[in-house]
Amino acid sequence: MLQTEDRRRKRSSDPLIALHYQLSHARSDGSLETLVLADPSGVVVAGAGSWAACEELAAYAPLFARIPRPETQSSTEDGSMSRILAMRSEVEVRELTISGQNVFLCARGHSEGGAAATLAMDHAAQGISRILSAA
Repeated sequence: MLQTEDRRRKRSSDPLIALHYQLSHARSDGSLETLVLADPSGVVVAGAGSWAACEELAAYAPLFARIPRPETQSSTEDGSMSRILAMRSEVEVRELTISGQNVFLCARGHSEGGAAATLAMDHAAQGISRILSAA
């Protein structure tokens, strides 16, 4: 039987710790500022980056998933929604369904990372699916 080398340096049998390791690695690989996994109510499941940024992204993730990412930042006369639209232009959100449950993978700093950030989010999504499906 052929054995393949496990590329993971850090691992844990605890799903929450494993998710943190997965997100931290993807955040580093993609040169992302923040990478967070949120539940449908906007609560952090796991995150990598400053805790305040993770909580903010998680809280907005369900909303961001339903608002198209604008090509440019726009503002309104009264300033309403301007913070949300400004943040939305800086954030990439993916809605994932794992074992029948929806979660949101949300990254900030995506535009600076380009292709590396997209690949990091792809790998994070695969790892999250693997970890949560096994839990």
